[in-house]
Amino acid sequence: MDGSAGLFEVNEMDYGTLIGNSFAYVKEGVIDKVNKWLLLIIATLILFIPLMGYILSIYRGTNPAPEVENWSKLIVDGILLLIVGIIYAIPVIILEFLTIGMAIATMKSNPASMMTATAGAGILGILLVIVAILIWIISPIGIIRFARTAQFGEAFNFSEILATIKKIGWLSYILALIIVAIVVGVPTLILWAICTALIIALPILGLVIACIIFLIVVPILAIFEARYLTQVYESAGTA
Repeated sequence: MDGSAGLFEVNEMDYGTLIGNSFAYVKEGVIDKVNKWLLLIIATLILFIPLMGYILSIYRGTNPAPEVENWSKLIVDGILLLIVGIIYAIPVIILEFLTIGMAIATMKSNPASMMTATAGAGILGILLVIVAILIWIISPIGIIRFARTAQFGEAFNFSEILATIKKIGWLSYILALIIVAIVVGVPTLILWAICTALIIALPILGLVIACIIFLIVVPILAIFEARYLTQVYESAGTA
């Protein structure tokens, strides 16, 4: 069999179970424990840093949901996770600036050079989308590898990252990412619409209410997604 066949293999993965387990994880570990939920809201208030550190502990495979404690470690872990995220974002940021710059150049170009500038902006735009999709696919496994190994470089160990995705099954993995994007994205859009309506209808009070809703919901969605991705990672049988 051609070695490339693994790229298109769809391994058996029960996405409903992944979602159900992730919801149960959040409900039993956070929603049913109001004190922990309040601490996570505080963690979100502190520029998300402790919340990101908490998410890293979930990526390590902690089950049930860990307690919100040892804040100094949560902050350090959160900063490290933020740095990993920034490094992954650098190619996208660079391409965004180049695309915007080329688009501005297109508007300022004389007719003779406008076609070239427009083509360049189009190519950069396509490249930006491709790179963003690749990072969206690769970064979750890299981040979880970093959490599991406590080695910063493992977040960018692309050979091992790709090997892990191959064990999961490329199509199964990508479908899992699409599903969690929908499950998390739809309520996020609904909440965004509600908060926007509140701010428009009641500018000051609406903004306060919107911020409170945001602080309440963000930890829940973040923990749900982290647990879901952790299960996807563990389906490869990788430590």
